[in-house]
Amino acid sequence: MATKKTNDPFWWTLFGAGGTISAFFIPVHVLIMGIVIPLGWATAPDYESLLELAQHPVSRLYLFALISLSLFHWAHRFRYTLYDGLQLKHLELFIFTFCYGTAIAGTVIAAFLAFGL
Repeated sequence: MATKKTNDPFWWTLFGAGGTISAFFIPVHVLIMGIVIPLGWATAPDYESLLELAQHPVSRLYLFALISLSLFHWAHRFRYTLYDGLQLKHLELFIFTFCYGTAIAGTVIAAFLAFGL
């Protein structure tokens, strides 16, 4: 019996990595930038120090991974929401192309912005 080869494990890996990264690090960013600094519990860093931090190679790699893996997590979750939740399996090729195409385009833009600073 022949089994059909699929690339689903690749997309599930990106989904899992994106979910893990997003779950651990996005709340920290929201807490610091959205609550701690606006409430005055910590002083806001000046522009020069943030620019210096953003230009460090490890920071660039971190931001690239955070953005790109979060995009792939979104793409996979949105794809299966449309398939299972809205019963749009008949549009499988379009939904697959739209979701992962958007994530790939966002990853390319993130790479350009992160490594082109």
